[in-house]
Amino acid sequence: MDHLFDERFGNCLDNVAMENFFSPLKTERIGKKPYRSIAQAKADVFDYIECFYNPTQRYSALGYLSHIDFERETG
Repeated sequence: MDHLFDERFGNCLDNVAMENFFSPLKTERIGKKPYRSIAQAKADVFDYIECFYNPTQRYSALGYLSHIDFERETG
């Protein structure tokens, strides 16, 4: 059986990575802007991810590198 589908009780640490991403997105970006369309919202979230989050956020699991820097260093 694939480990992703193993039955088990929820672990409080399962959502840490997602909360670390979505919390600032909601409070710093989308919570402060009215969007006129879904397309506008999607474009803004894409901009947040590609222009702010991936280049600037550092992660201990990646040796305190951003996603962009980690990809550059590991090829």
